[in-house]
Amino acid sequence: MTTWNLTGTNTHLLICNGSSCMKKGGEEVTQAIRDEIASKGLDLKIHTTRTRCNGRCKDACVVIAYPQGNWYRVETPDFGRQIVSNIDDGEFVPQMIYQYNDGEMTPNPEFPAHTGISKNKALKEMS
Repeated sequence: MTTWNLTGTNTHLLICNGSSCMKKGGEEVTQAIRDEIASKGLDLKIHTTRTRCNGRCKDACVVIAYPQGNWYRVETPDFGRQIVSNIDDGEFVPQMIYQYNDGEMTPNPEFPAHTGISKNKALKEMS
């Protein structure tokens, strides 16, 4: 297994490759993002990781940009490429479903995510 030297990396894209995302084009999104990174010569600036499940299956395919904390519903490979292009330009695509603001994750009302299950309620039911 390779251990990458991430010096100089400023964005880590976590690309969901769980079963729901894969059914909705996760492989194509993953390859489009990686191809765009390679074609723009951004391999040292943007690192990608395939994840299993990011817990937002109804928003498939989910891509998370860190350390920015932006969560995206990526429905097409072209949108994945746009995310990379915007990172290269020092911007972020505004169509995120969640963003990190003032120390917590907040939904983006302009691009609403599915409501999902409340963690508080689920944790109470488990105890």
